[in-house]
Amino acid sequence: MATTRKKILVAPAWPYAAGHRHLGHLAGFGVPSDVFARYHRLKGNDVLMVSGTDEHGTPVMVAADREGKPYREIADHYNAAFREDFRRLGLSYDCFSRTTTRNHERVTQDFFKTLYEHDAIVEQTMLVSFSPTTGHTLPDRYIEGTCPICGYPEARGDQCDNCGNQLDPFELINPRSKIDGTTPEFRETKHLFLDLPKYADTLRSWISGHDDWRSNVRNFSLGLLDAIRPRPITRDLDWGVRIPIPGYADDENKRIYVWFDAVIGYLSASVEWAALSGNPDLADCHYYQKLFYEKLARPKEAIRHMSRYRALIGKGSN
Repeated sequence: MATTRKKILVAPAWPYAAGHRHLGHLAGFGVPSDVFARYHRLKGNDVLMVSGTDEHGTPVMVAADREGKPYREIADHYNAAFREDFRRLGLSYDCFSRTTTRNHERVTQDFFKTLYEHDAIVEQTMLVSFSPTTGHTLPDRYIEGTCPICGYPEARGDQCDNCGNQLDPFELINPRSKIDGTTPEFRETKHLFLDLPKYADTLRSWISGHDDWRSNVRNFSLGLLDAIRPRPITRDLDWGVRIPIPGYADDENKRIYVWFDAVIGYLSASVEWAALSGNPDLADCHYYQKLFYEKLARPKEAIRHMSRYRALIGKGSN
């Protein structure tokens, strides 16, 4: 009896183009994904393994400021270095791309506009932290201070690792930049948010149906839905994908948030691979009619997986 060839999309992490990788990184995302891809190729399955360098957002900007070089130069340097390292190691990517390509910009902006047209994006104001040294925004993870709930002195701007509570950086007592120790400035600005509560019931049904997930990851993910709230998908930056929405498109200091931009890379890299293969329709076959594998060993991996899925829901994909 003939077996059906499964379509397998293997989606390794996108390393930041902000510094050299080491053996720990390769052990975490390079080797396991390559072994998995090779295994399924040997089984006769139709495998597509795509990734690339994550070149937008604050990590690349911080690295560029530290080295006194333009953002693009830093991104070019580390993309080339990673490609050569991975080639010499024999990692079998079908497409290793980057988030600064015109193709990625086009796919990301199309995804963003479609979400906007489906009323999945709302505008809200938020307090944003800025570095008084550079004038750039500081991501939550670059800020630390004392937890207002348990008093832990090294809580991050997104959560406290001691008590586990999610936080906003302005809630921290005596907040400080992890880069240079300065006190961040908080300013209220307008941003666009992915309206996650709108899709909470759909997400709950989808997560509950995943008996293949580890039980602790599934339960943790379901617990997140109890306090789900809109999540910002834009940032006050001058480096990244431009926002294709009226009122934002011409703003030189606003960009699509890197967490949204980077995860769309799996789709844009699939589109790039399909175009290079001479059959653009192949991207749809792998991305939308796939058996999607990802490491779901830790709760944060579930959050990333959920982020991709809820974005697809909003875009109107099955």
